[in-house]
Order: sequence, then C-alpha cells, then structure tokens
Amino acid sequence: MYEMERMAQTIVKRRKLVLVLAALLLVPSVFGMAATRINYDILTYLPQELDSMIGEISLEKDFNLASTAMITVEGLPTQQLLDMKAEMEQVPGVDQVFWLSDVVDPSIPPEMLPEDIRQMLFGESDSTMLLVRFPEPAASKSTMDAIAQLKKLLRENCFMGGLSVILQDTKALVDTEMPLYILCAVGASLLVLFLAMESAIVPLLFMIGLIFPILYNFGSNIFLGEISYITQALSTVLQLGVTMDFSIFLLHRYEEEKLQESDKERAMARAIVNTFSSITASSLTTIAGFLALCTMRLTLGRDIGIVMAKGVALGVLCTITILPSLILTFDRAVERHRHRVFIPQLKRASRFVAKHPGPVIAVFLILMAPFSLAQSKTSVYYTLFDSLPQDLTGIAGTNKLRDDFGMTTSHFILVDESLTNGEISNLCNKLKQVEGVTQAGSAEAFTEGIDMAFLPENVRQLAQSGGYKLILANSAYKSGTDALNAQLEEINALVKAADPQGVITGEGAMTKDLIEIADTDFAHVNVASIAAVFVIIALSFMSLSVPVLLVAVIEGAIFINLGIPYFTGTTLPFIASIVIGTVQLGATVDYAILMTTRFREERSIGRTSREAAQLACQYCSQSILSSGLTFFAATVGVAAISKMELLKSICLLISRGALVSMVLIILVLPCLLMALEPVIRHTTWRWLKKSDSISQEHLPDMDDLKENSPNMSMKAD
Repeated sequence: MYEMERMAQTIVKRRKLVLVLAALLLVPSVFGMAATRINYDILTYLPQELDSMIGEISLEKDFNLASTAMITVEGLPTQQLLDMKAEMEQVPGVDQVFWLSDVVDPSIPPEMLPEDIRQMLFGESDSTMLLVRFPEPAASKSTMDAIAQLKKLLRENCFMGGLSVILQDTKALVDTEMPLYILCAVGASLLVLFLAMESAIVPLLFMIGLIFPILYNFGSNIFLGEISYITQALSTVLQLGVTMDFSIFLLHRYEEEKLQESDKERAMARAIVNTFSSITASSLTTIAGFLALCTMRLTLGRDIGIVMAKGVALGVLCTITILPSLILTFDRAVERHRHRVFIPQLKRASRFVAKHPGPVIAVFLILMAPFSLAQSKTSVYYTLFDSLPQDLTGIAGTNKLRDDFGMTTSHFILVDESLTNGEISNLCNKLKQVEGVTQAGSAEAFTEGIDMAFLPENVRQLAQSGGYKLILANSAYKSGTDALNAQLEEINALVKAADPQGVITGEGAMTKDLIEIADTDFAHVNVASIAAVFVIIALSFMSLSVPVLLVAVIEGAIFINLGIPYFTGTTLPFIASIVIGTVQLGATVDYAILMTTRFREERSIGRTSREAAQLACQYCSQSILSSGLTFFAATVGVAAISKMELLKSICLLISRGALVSMVLIILVLPCLLMALEPVIRHTTWRWLKKSDSISQEHLPDMDDLKENSPNMSMKAD
C-alpha cells in the first residue's frame, strides 16, 4: 500500500510528464495498429488437426488452390470472354483463370465435350464458368486486392462468387462501417455521461482518457500477428463500455476525497489509491470473463478474449495514471462548467425494494422458469453469409452459380494418388448418386485423352499434386444447413471406403466442423467463465455464498437476454450465443459487487438488513445507471446502423444484456441480500467487521440522511 501511495503522489505531481509520455506512446501504437493484419475468414480459426483443415492446407500448398473464385459468364461471345480472361490473368495476386481454352480448342461445340466437362463448365442461360485461382489464402491482402481489381474487369452479365469474393465484400463493408461504429458509440456515450456527470467537461475528459488505452490495445495486437474482423469491430465499443466504469469510480472517489481534503493534489492521490483497490476485483472478474473465451477450440474465442482482457488491463492502468492527470490539468474548466445531474438516485425504487423483498424475489423466480427453458431453445444459425447484405457482389455471384450450375457449395475431395482412374471414376459415379450433389468429377477428367506433358504446369497441378488426386463435387445445398451436413456424412463414408486417408474440405466441410465445435465450445466457455468469476469473488469477499448469489443473478439476466429471441422468433448467429454469456457476466458483475459491498458496509455500521438494502440500492443506483447506460449506449448504436447481421446481433445482445443486468441488480439483488443474509453471514469470514460494537441509537435516522450523499465507489474487501 505504501508503494501505491508513493506512485499516486508521483502521478499527481508529475502529471504533465505523464501526459507527455502517454502521448509519445501513441506513436508506436499507431504503427503497431497499422501493421496488425485483419482476418476476415472465421473458418481459418478451426483446429488444424481436423480433416477439413488438413485438406485446406494441402489445397493451398500442393495444388496452389489457397483460394478460388468462380465467374459466371452469360451470353458473352467467346473472343470477348478470352479477352477478359487474359486481362484477369494479368492482375497481381491471380495465379490462373481456368477455362475450357486451357485444355481444348474453345471453338468445339459444348455438345461434343465429355459430359463431366460440359456439366462443370456450361450451365443454364447460355452460361459458362471460369475458375480463378489465387496463390494466397482467401483472407490475405493479396487475394483481397486481386478480387477488388477483378470486379472492375467484369463485363456485362458476368457475376463473381465464392468464399473469397464474399470475404472481400465483408472487408469492404467493415471498412466502410467501422468509423460509423466508433462515431455512434462515442456520441451516445457522451450523451449519457453528460446526463450522469455534474460537469459538461468531464465526459470529454473521459473520452480523451479512453483514447489512450484503446489505441495502446490496438497497437499491442501486433504481437498477435493478426486479429479477426469481429474483434476489430467490437473491441473499441466494448472497451469503451466496459472500462468507463473505472473512470466514473475514480471521479466519484475524487469528489468524496475533496470533501475531506482541501488540497486537490492530495485528494487525487488518495482517490487513486482507493480507486485502484476498489476496481481490482471488478477488473479481474471482467478480465477473467474474457479470458474464458480462450478455452474455445475455435481460436476466434482466444482472439477476442486476449484482445479484450488486454484492453481492460490497459484501461485500469490508464485510469489511475492518465485520467487523474487530465482531471487535475483541466480542473478549473471542470468546476466552471458544472450543471445538475439528470440521472437521479432511485429513492422511490429503493424504498419499494426494501419494503417488498418477498414479491420482488417471487416475480424474479417466476420469470426464470420460462426464460431458462426459452434460452435453451433459441434458434442459432451457422450459415455465416446469411448475416451479410444479399446485394453484395459475392452473394449475388454465388446465387448465380446456384441458379445456372446448381452449384451452391463446392466440396474439394483429396484421395491418395495411388488410386487408379477406374477407382476414382467409380467413386465419382457414387458421389453423383448422393442426394443434392449436382456434379462430381476428378480434375484429371479434364485432361483425359491429352498428353499431360503438353499442358501447362498450373493445369497439371489441378489434377494431381502432393501425393493426392483432386475430386470436385458441387452441391445444391447451402453450407451450415442440416441437408448439407447430412450430405457430407454420406460423402465422407464413400470417400473413406475408397481411401481411409481421404479428406473433404471446402466451405461446407469446414462449416460442418465449425458447428460441431461450437456446440462444445458453448458449454466450455460458460463453465470456465463462471468458475473464474466465482473464484475471484470468493477470494474478494472471503465467502462461499456471495459468489453463488452474484453469479446466479447475472446468469438469470443472461437467461432472460438469450430467451427473448425465442419469444420474438429471432435466430442468432452461433458466435453471438457463445460470446454473450462471458461478456455480460464479466462486464456487469461489477455492478453486483458494488451493490453487495455497499450493503455490507451499511450492515457493518449497525444498520438493519432492510435499511442497508435501501441505502445500498439508493446510493449505488446512480453509479450503476451511469455505467450501465453508457455500456448500453456504446453498443446499441452499432446494432442500429450495422448492415452485418452478425455484428448487429452481438451488439444488440450486449446492449440489451447491460439493461437486463442493471435492472436485476438494482431491484432483485438487494432483496436477495436481505433474505439470504443469515446464510451469507455464516459462510463468509468476517462478514460484519464492526457491527457488533456499534449501537443502533448512535446512527442517524434514515429520514435525516442528506439527499445529496455522494455515491460510494466500489471497494473490494
């Protein structure tokens, strides 16, 4: 504690130096942020040992098929098609644009071609298909830039589809919307803070103070190499909403210390020390909640978890260093622009809660029954591209592939090169009999009857490479659907019968693996986050019952939040249902810790349980409302403006979860503390530290308490 006091005094006295150093650290942060790659392909986060990932790696390294795009061409004369093909092959990042002309004379009528080739390259509406090969993965900068160039070369009635194109569309959409996300989050949060704070300058100082940890967080991501676009889109608004609590607690503590200490520097030094000890438990629970995402096999969870946990830790550090320096530097402006607070203490609600604990608890338990059942039945979808606007180039092109070629999803099947042509032909015939398979053929079929030595290397490579032969099967079903997953099971059985080491990859197979992994990840993440938060609260309060109570209230709020989509008929993206539990638990359990700590303090000075509950609810309500509404405001704007259903759903769940948790903690938790205090007292070490020595007659009457009593900041015991 002595070292903390010395550090606080140094920060206060050297505040200008602190601000200069903080500003200088922004320079490497900006460079680090620019150098961090953004990954737009969620499927790359699958475990590397899966068959689908083994196949994907082989496609990339052996067949030079790291990523592909399909171009549907309708009614274009052959010469114009060849001219467009030649232009596309000159685009940097394009390895090959494959068409009929690469293996036979394109003047040969389609009716004279082998059936496999005709079905693969010619479709309805006088259409033909070009296959574009990229040497780099779909989410790489090289491929993304190449696709952007290819779009400009498309002629009339030409459509480009496939996973690579959709990922490039996703990047363009996120890049366009990202500034709007930040603008909405900052604007809405400033409005709430203006209503909650006593000075019009304070919200601006809070936002300036948060710029530092947010940029530090983005800059330090360079050590991870890359982050997902979901992490990039959410981290700013989440960090703003989650760590704003710390700024509010510091300011409230500073205002309290000024009532007892006329010297503002000493008051701020004491506020720093007390705030640090106060937010230790709350920040640790939030960090633990995010780190629980690292238990996911889908490493997207680790991506989000590490970045957000790091952001919270940096938020704490900047709250006790940079923010105090800003407040003291602009103290005169803060005092000069004071106004009344528009977010009140909930005095009437606190009295109602204290007088009617039984009915409040009964209503809570009654609500839990249907919502507990509903949240387990909420529908989830895994077809990630359904969450994108359907007018995107890649979506429209993929739909065209379905209409003209019956090709919605492509399966890339790799079998051992020792299989004879007869065995592969037999396997292809069996694959064609599988329901929903529109075409199936080996790449070798394209070169049948042609001396391989006369073909270019990149064409020969399509047939056989790296010890594998390639079979392409097209499906009429969408990835992530039950129909496609059942189809893959049947195809896998046929492939394994022909070659036990054969593998299936492609968007459909990888999405199927994603579904199976997500189901187990959901359970693992929930258990890990609850366990981590439970341990931290137990150590903070030295109690076995308090963590059970607090976690139960937040989990009740999570059940309500996830149950609402069932009653409204809304289907959630799978990642939203996994992430929301840890985010809502880690971010809003702080409010429960604040309420419980204040209740304990009031009981420790001799108040009755009812009085302690009323005062805890009254004095904590303003801080909880300020923090909760700021968290809500930071995320609801993104939900309102985003065209990406995935981000819209996650932010809507987070914003609604903040409100639900806030309501339950203000109204239900004080009632549960009253009702269960005998249990808490017998399962907590030194629950009431001083209560036995204080008589009720020495306490001020409840009605005589000052109306403007300052909010108590959170204190971790």
